[in-house]
Amino acid sequence: MTLVAAGVLGSVAQAYAVDTRARFMAANCAYCHGPDGKSRGAIPSLAGMDKAYFVDQMKAFRDNTRPNTVMTKHAMGYTDAEYEALGAWFSAIK
Repeated sequence: MTLVAAGVLGSVAQAYAVDTRARFMAANCAYCHGPDGKSRGAIPSLAGMDKAYFVDQMKAFRDNTRPNTVMTKHAMGYTDAEYEALGAWFSAIK
């Protein structure tokens, strides 16, 4: 029973750590895309965005197949795994 409880608690702690890291990474987006990715202006909202679409767009900015001076610089600062984490984070916000 102790091993089961430890396994469950370990999984919960790991999921929390991933969410916390994604939350901190997402904070970098808030200046332009609004708190929690909810833009109030001309810049697109990220909240509720489809995860796959988010990841594809970040890769396009990074690879300069979707040119954008600001986003290209930001996209170069993240790994594919971080794009996935950010995509999951923003897609979960309603």
